[in-house]
Amino acid sequence: MRSTLFCAAVSAALVVPGIAGAELTGNASLVSDYRFRGLSQTFQHPALQGGVDYAHSSGFYVGNWNSNVSSALYPNANLEMDFYGGFKRAFGDFGLDAGAIYYYYPGSMATLTGPRGGVCTDCRIDNTEVYVGGTWRWASLKYYHAVSDFFSVPDTRGSGYLDFTATFDVGGGWSALGHVGRQRVRNLDDADYTDWKLGMSKELAGWTLGAAYVDTNAKDAVYQLSDARKTMNLGRAGVVLSVGKTF
Repeated sequence: MRSTLFCAAVSAALVVPGIAGAELTGNASLVSDYRFRGLSQTFQHPALQGGVDYAHSSGFYVGNWNSNVSSALYPNANLEMDFYGGFKRAFGDFGLDAGAIYYYYPGSMATLTGPRGGVCTDCRIDNTEVYVGGTWRWASLKYYHAVSDFFSVPDTRGSGYLDFTATFDVGGGWSALGHVGRQRVRNLDDADYTDWKLGMSKELAGWTLGAAYVDTNAKDAVYQLSDARKTMNLGRAGVVLSVGKTF
């Protein structure tokens, strides 16, 4: 569920650069709450995140990204590891991006019941999606399609997420971002929801500081869960603060 620092989302997801040669980069960030498609993965507690990306001059790329998560969401697991690869190409102000991503939670195990009565006993929680997206200057539109059961919930293969994001350079090292997304869970209409985000970031001495307001209309009946400390709707409104660096 890759959802890195605000600046990383701008540079990695929205901009499709012309790559002069093969490039290896890393990233690390600390966020006050790890949000994936608007839903808290850490019950509104901090997360340490980081990854590595390799991009070839041909446009092909691969990468890995990692974050701590709550074991209340992913039983017997407290780590998320994402592995992805694809192809990017720029055409003037336009860009295309297509690829696949695999979400893995080492040690996870749960019994899950699907919307049509299917049961997965002692399941390893994971998810595989393919994606295709386009960019134009400050705007991007990307669609993710689950080719496995959506995070191992039976009968949900074919779920999809549509992401629209706009980012603006407002000068002085400041950037502004707006985002709207729509999650559809196949065969489970009550799990469908919309998420949105408004944020600002600031480049400062090689670091990026960010703040974003995040909210959703996720239903309590599906997304209200408990950990050892509290009960909450994972999609309730909140402010996410972040600090990170790309190297």
